[in-house]
Amino acid sequence: MKRRSLIEWIASIAAVAAFAGVGMAPLAHAAEETPDVMIKRLSDDVLGAIRQDKAIQAGDTSRVIALVDSKIMPNVNFQRMTAAAVGPAWRQATPEQQKRLQEEFKVLLVRTYSGALSQVDDQTISIKPQRGATTDTDVLVRTEIRGRGDPIQLDYRLEKTPGQGSGWKIYNLNVLGVWLVETYRSQFATEINSKGIDGLIAALATRNKSNAKG
Repeated sequence: MKRRSLIEWIASIAAVAAFAGVGMAPLAHAAEETPDVMIKRLSDDVLGAIRQDKAIQAGDTSRVIALVDSKIMPNVNFQRMTAAAVGPAWRQATPEQQKRLQEEFKVLLVRTYSGALSQVDDQTISIKPQRGATTDTDVLVRTEIRGRGDPIQLDYRLEKTPGQGSGWKIYNLNVLGVWLVETYRSQFATEINSKGIDGLIAALATRNKSNAKG
């Protein structure tokens, strides 16, 4: 696999594994797992599902969304991710605007990267030794994608959530030294500054429709 294609594949896994959705109950064993074990399980589950699903390999967006909903959603704090990507304007958004932003953001990420999922081949996920104390509630899990060519850095930020739905939840990730939430924040800020929250929602919706046609 060419390095450019591999990077696109990593971005696709990152997007599917990190920018999922909201509303599903967490897995029963999620609270018992350490964050590195959770990331390893999640990565292996996603890779295995992709390799077994010919529709995903053919770029079927509906199947990618189904994969996100069934395997990824319980392990992500997507509201926190969207809020961080939108920035300070999130606090001024109405509940309906926040809901629309999350919906359009999810579609954007899935549609943007679904095509690259067909390139999954013999890659594996290697988890680096965990740093910090066992009592930490905000951690960095460092991983490498290994296959043909040089290993590729893919790191996850996770938080431990208390109470109902407790367990480790992904809220950001770093691909080759670039944090994805911060990347989208700079893009969204330009739209918000010129057209406001509704302008950002409209821009995301337009882009999603364009991606669907493509």
